[in-house]
Amino acid sequence: MALKETKQLNLKRNERIDVDYIKGILQPTPTCATWDEIWNFQAKPDDLLISTYPKAGVTQANAMPSPRILKTHLPIQLLPPSFLEKGCKIIYVARNPKDNLVSYYHFHKMNAALPDPGTWEEYFEDFLEGKVCWGSWHDHVKGWWNAKDKYPILYLFYEDMKKHPKHEIRKIMKFMEKNLDEDALDKIIYHTSFDMMKKNPMANYTAIPGEIMDHSVSPFMRKGSVGDWKSYFTVAQNERFDEDYKKKMMGTTLTFCSSL
Repeated sequence: MALKETKQLNLKRNERIDVDYIKGILQPTPTCATWDEIWNFQAKPDDLLISTYPKAGVTQANAMPSPRILKTHLPIQLLPPSFLEKGCKIIYVARNPKDNLVSYYHFHKMNAALPDPGTWEEYFEDFLEGKVCWGSWHDHVKGWWNAKDKYPILYLFYEDMKKHPKHEIRKIMKFMEKNLDEDALDKIIYHTSFDMMKKNPMANYTAIPGEIMDHSVSPFMRKGSVGDWKSYFTVAQNERFDEDYKKKMMGTTLTFCSSL
């Protein structure tokens, strides 16, 4: 296994799983253990890859029909080369960082396959420093944004999918070179709505054993709203986050909506 960095993160809290660095990006050890297999994965030209930073709303896209749909949380620099070499179509879904942080925090709390997030205050700092699995949110969204003009990548925003689902699904269909009549489109909108998917065992992960995902701590599909971060951020944290955001996102044309 070729790992550029194998320094283990000292979480200084009750750990549920170990983590290592792969090329500077924090990953759960099961990913590290199979990294050669992941890196050498051979994509097929007709594969569709769905990519997001964790808890950015990817489940909504999984209802799409064939060709084969694959999912990843990897940043662009860790993507197995075959996806780009074979010209696979890729859909990237980005979510505003404040809601993404809150959702990811709750996902850590209920998911024993990830390290314990500690307190909200601790996790807030870890997120800003990029010391979370799959790395910095800022680098992740910028990396895929910069790649979208070089490769067949459709870059979508979770907030747009919430506000204008029909428009965004039409955008996906055009990207996939598929035609749908209005009835089919309406059915997709209905079945991929957050409320419906939260009830669907195929999407809500309730079939996963409780010792791995404890839905009594937090459901996998929690709220799916835009602006929920306001219930968690203190005024000081919001100011600190905004200042940090300006520094890390300076020079990019990428913009996000943090409330609807």
